[in-house]
Amino acid sequence: MTVITIELGLITPPIGLNVFVIKSMETNLKLGQVFKAIIPFIVMDIFRLVLLVAFPILVLWLPNSMG
Repeated sequence: MTVITIELGLITPPIGLNVFVIKSMETNLKLGQVFKAIIPFIVMDIFRLVLLVAFPILVLWLPNSMG
């Protein structure tokens, strides 16, 4: 969950470090276009985070099955 939260922080404004890296690699894109393009990814990350908070057994299933 920590990794998902940090990932969201790195792609959402005002920080958006990953977005600035993409923008610097592709000079033809405007920053607004890049932020519009990542909206589906932000929505899915928030959905995944809510799902994992609501059903923690999804996170704990694999470690519990190894023991």
